[in-house]
Amino acid sequence: MKGQALIRDVDACEVGPEELAIWWLGQHSFIVKAGTTVIYLDPFLTALPGREVKPLLQPEEITNATVVTGSHDHADHIDRPAWPVIAKASPAAVFVLPDLLRPVIAESTGIPFDRLVGLDDHVTVELGDVHITGVAAAHEFLDRDPASGRYPYLGFVVEANECVVYHSGDCCNYEGLQTRLLRWRHDVVFLPINGRDAVRLAANYIGNMTYQEAADLAGAIGPGLTVPAHYEMFANNLQDPQPFVDYMRVKYPALSTTVLEHGKRFLYRKAASGRR
Repeated sequence: MKGQALIRDVDACEVGPEELAIWWLGQHSFIVKAGTTVIYLDPFLTALPGREVKPLLQPEEITNATVVTGSHDHADHIDRPAWPVIAKASPAAVFVLPDLLRPVIAESTGIPFDRLVGLDDHVTVELGDVHITGVAAAHEFLDRDPASGRYPYLGFVVEANECVVYHSGDCCNYEGLQTRLLRWRHDVVFLPINGRDAVRLAANYIGNMTYQEAADLAGAIGPGLTVPAHYEMFANNLQDPQPFVDYMRVKYPALSTTVLEHGKRFLYRKAASGRR
């Protein structure tokens, strides 16, 4: 499902208490509906050269956004051409991003500064019924701005509709990540599995967790559902999700995982998962 049909599906979907409706847009981009709140996690909509998955939505079609996140300033996470169009189409939406990036994104997109909500590690913002907390991300290094100490790469923990969602952004495991995440009992986690290597790093393709590392992070924090992501968008950065699914099944059989289909609705029920 794509385009207006996808938007109609999101708008028509009724999400009960302790439920989440999820649509995967490809790469690390998701729509999450929690109650009546519609959250676009790192929407990547620009038809860049080399995309293996065509954009499911045009930015002007997004008229229903409550919150839009951008975990870091790479084109597949903060889509600079798309953001001002989304801002116009969804005039009540706010955009959540690393606080370090607010000035440059405001200048480059023209989005008013007061619609750009800056976060950093351990910082939480309340947006109506939604709470979002920044979690430092290592992509591939745990970089910090030397002047301010703020982080350019973040993940987000979203608390909405009595559920907890962790979107890691682009991230590798690092000392302290599990400790940060164990503050919550996670319902759904979105983790990259495309990995990293010397060839890609030398070509400036900055890497992420391997599928084994993603599985072990899930094993450590015990979410209700783990969703692999960031593995099918560009030919030089691919990973088959099946080894991740197999590894989870063998090593962490008590944990659920699923591979989503582009644009197809997935309904998560907290009660069914046993997460309380």
